[in-house]
Amino acid sequence: MKILILGSKGQLGSEIKELAPLYKNIDFTFTDIEELDITNDASLKSFFGKNKFNCIVNCAAYTAVDKAESDKTQAVKLNVTAVKLLSEFASSQKALFVHISTDYVFDGKNYKPYLETDLTNPKSIYGKTKLDGEVEVIFNAQNAIIIRTSWLYSSFGNNFVKTIIKNAKEKGTLNVVSDQIGTPTYARDLAKSILDIVPSYKSSSKFEIFNYSNEGVASWYDFAKEITALAGIKCVINPIETKDYPFVVTRPPYSVLNKSKIKKTFGITIPYWKDSLNDCMLKLKEKGI
Repeated sequence: MKILILGSKGQLGSEIKELAPLYKNIDFTFTDIEELDITNDASLKSFFGKNKFNCIVNCAAYTAVDKAESDKTQAVKLNVTAVKLLSEFASSQKALFVHISTDYVFDGKNYKPYLETDLTNPKSIYGKTKLDGEVEVIFNAQNAIIIRTSWLYSSFGNNFVKTIIKNAKEKGTLNVVSDQIGTPTYARDLAKSILDIVPSYKSSSKFEIFNYSNEGVASWYDFAKEITALAGIKCVINPIETKDYPFVVTRPPYSVLNKSKIKKTFGITIPYWKDSLNDCMLKLKEKGI
């Protein structure tokens, strides 16, 4: 099976690349912006004219949530235009298209974990462009999986875990939001699930949407407390309300995802968020972070 991984230098793409040697029956191709501009139709036409795949996994995205408000053109280019083009090329190759989306397609006003069928209502440019990207997949891909995830972190790239470690080491006190509730997701767990699912995936419908995050529920405050505890850093973490933090964009106050569908469909087991965080922290220590 030939699989193309787009956005291979990001958190999820990097985790897939590290896991790839374990999947002997898959022939991987990894690309990032240096090798392939996914927003350029001519570049994609040339690339897919020379290469054929059974599956295309799109890990590339514009993910700077606050910056997207003032950089809408680039956010649309990566999260919508590129996704439309990739969906079309995947269809022309009769390839399965796996697209990664986000909990930000919801407004966060739910009182129970979000199902894939719940009403979307994004409150940010980032969330709106990611939802528009989902729509492009639905309209243009012949065989697709959309995976919505939340609070992604990894031993690769920039993320909340690394930021907390850095700031906790430099400062004696941190203020962290405690009234936004969701679930941290270790990108390695998601990467493994994707690679386990894809080889045998068959669906009678044109597209399927699945939720994926680690198990359990936490606030950003809970997450930060666990990070510093595992890192052995002495730092006072103060819980604060969202209104007291200078966010540019309104974050979903509640974005817990219901994972019943993906677990039942593929028979996968999803790790608890604290266990996965511990695994990631061990990797960070190995890297001297």
